[in-house]
Amino acid sequence: MAGSVGSVGPGELQRRLGVTDAVVVGLGSMIGAGVFAALAPAAAAAGSGLLVGLALAAVVAFCNATSSARLAARYPASGGTYVYGRERLGDFWGYLAGWGFIVGKSASCAAMALTVGSYVWPGQAHTVAVAAVVALTAVNYAGVQKSAWLTRTIVAVVLAVLTAVVCTALTSGQAETVRLDLGDDTSFTGVLQAAGLLFFAFAGYARIATLGEEVRDPGRTIPRAIPLALGITLVAYAAVAVAALVVLGPRQLAEATAPLSDAVRAAGADWLAPVVRAGAALAALGSLLALILGVSRTTLAMARDRHLPHALAAVHPKFKVPHRAELVVGAVVAALAATADVRGAIGFSSFGVLAYYAIANASAWTLAPAEGGPSRIIPVTGLAGCLVLAFSLPLTSVLSGAAVLVCGAAAYGVRRTLSARRAP
Repeated sequence: MAGSVGSVGPGELQRRLGVTDAVVVGLGSMIGAGVFAALAPAAAAAGSGLLVGLALAAVVAFCNATSSARLAARYPASGGTYVYGRERLGDFWGYLAGWGFIVGKSASCAAMALTVGSYVWPGQAHTVAVAAVVALTAVNYAGVQKSAWLTRTIVAVVLAVLTAVVCTALTSGQAETVRLDLGDDTSFTGVLQAAGLLFFAFAGYARIATLGEEVRDPGRTIPRAIPLALGITLVAYAAVAVAALVVLGPRQLAEATAPLSDAVRAAGADWLAPVVRAGAALAALGSLLALILGVSRTTLAMARDRHLPHALAAVHPKFKVPHRAELVVGAVVAALAATADVRGAIGFSSFGVLAYYAIANASAWTLAPAEGGPSRIIPVTGLAGCLVLAFSLPLTSVLSGAAVLVCGAAAYGVRRTLSARRAP
């Protein structure tokens, strides 16, 4: 493995990120995506069973994180499950994972950009969203260390805002713990659907794996960074969900367009609402920054193998980033941000990402103990959980997500057929 910064070839990325940087990239993806985007639709699905859905999503995410960490330590290259599926299951499964990731996470990028727009300037949300995509693409273009530094700053501010929300809500006179009790509005299918939607929020640890080619000492760094990022995020999510439920209740939380702003207002702290709005916009920016980073690296890996145009495999000679892939991803996300809907993108993205992790778990199942493979129960539970949650999502999300995967598989088949005909 390339270990030193100075021995990097012209087509390779530089190993600059340590454990702290990798954890921060994962936190920037997860915290921005979940707390400010997925909480309300999950409450609409699960009702008073929201916390059960959160726990279920966390179990599946833990299995996925463990499988991903073991695979990333063995295959520390850009591309994440695209690489693992290809190496462990065959070319088609790696391709399908990469396809699902790129399409699903492009929808996530659009959702995060629109979240920024809705908090910064609700009347011009799409315009602000496009501007945010352009600005963060420029940051990523300038180098991954600058991206990690900016993400670290964003995560620190957002965690401070979330801490203020939790403390304000839990100590207010409006907080009633009875609102945490399970009621008649909870159903098994509703909890499963909520878990699938909340999984969208946990999926940021994939960004650590997709940056495997830019992490120092990946065999040690990645297995430490992924569970750390997931654990910190779970604690934050649980605290925020409890705080929102005790002051709003499941029904009001489900109807909220800005749930944390509504929570602090219900707690009698109107002065804190503008701070929460600023924190929400900043969190979404942090998530968007890391999402673009991850999608561009998977694009790079697929372009190297010519599943995407090979020109996208170019690495900038100065900044050591996949600059063409980043520009194309930024352009696609900007176009989506100009036209997409926030809530609809969450379910669509969740289906693609769950399919991606199903392949990751199947890949991890093939790892022998001598290769650092996890206990077999972990990938089995992760694979089953991914499939159950994927098909528990709203029907429109299932149909559109499945259609995208079928289109990707068809494109793969056409490419293989054409390549076979060209061969002597």
